[in-house]
Amino acid sequence: MKGQTKKGVKKVELRTAASPKDVKHYTTERLREEFLIQNLFVPGEIKLVYSHIDRIITGAAVPKEPLTLTAGEELRAEYFLQRREMGVINIGGAGTITIDGKTYEVGFKEGMYIGMGAKDIVFESADVARPARFYLNSAPAHKTYPTVLIKPEGMPEDGVVIVKDENKVELGSLEDANHRVICKYILPGQVESCQLVMGMTKLAPGSVWNTMPCHTHDRRMEVYLYFEMPEDAFVMHYMGEPTETRHIVIRNEEAVISPSWSIHAGCGSRAYTFIWGMVGENQDFDDMDHVAMKDLM
Repeated sequence: MKGQTKKGVKKVELRTAASPKDVKHYTTERLREEFLIQNLFVPGEIKLVYSHIDRIITGAAVPKEPLTLTAGEELRAEYFLQRREMGVINIGGAGTITIDGKTYEVGFKEGMYIGMGAKDIVFESADVARPARFYLNSAPAHKTYPTVLIKPEGMPEDGVVIVKDENKVELGSLEDANHRVICKYILPGQVESCQLVMGMTKLAPGSVWNTMPCHTHDRRMEVYLYFEMPEDAFVMHYMGEPTETRHIVIRNEEAVISPSWSIHAGCGSRAYTFIWGMVGENQDFDDMDHVAMKDLM
């Protein structure tokens, strides 16, 4: 690690939980204020948003110089992962994450699981002209699981997990405009965690729908980060109770919080990629309460 380290967290933004009875009365502005996360990737900073929904923290680090992750006043902790675990996926240039003195090289669309108890966490870009863009999800933890580097492809080695073929799932079809590949990074049987489940879904060219037919999962909440979209593209992200649906227009590298009672689906002006992170009661990826297309309103 080169040079002097900068403490990157200025202030953690807080978001409170919302009742579905209230949400159905929200204006467009209020809906965006409560659930949409914008301007996450700020050069030279770590930005964090703390949601009271299952206590998930969503954030990003874009190092122009080394950035250290600190707990901040909001956590009332000695260090960020004193009582938490964290998943990271890099959607930018090559970078490194140094954890208690051990440095991991994290390339584009590679990730990490960092277990509870890791004290010193430093993000750095290999080339500041094309900085890393580290996307973060963190959840409360009760046990320390091994910290590992996660790669979609390659050969496994000590401290490195390769996503299993069974965790790369092709779904949908071009005829239904939802042909996509789901790549599961953090889940039981591959990368163990206390509650965080995390991965990435890429839509094929010509497909625009994600998670349709849609579902809720009462036992988990979820956050989506949409990316790999040109500046003039957007996703109509649908949320709300199945009989009280609303939409939020989402642009490139913006995230959206989905409470457990809400559907979470999107239709883009073109194909895109999104990262999903779930926390809550269980880690069963297939534990979904499916909603029939005819029942949506």
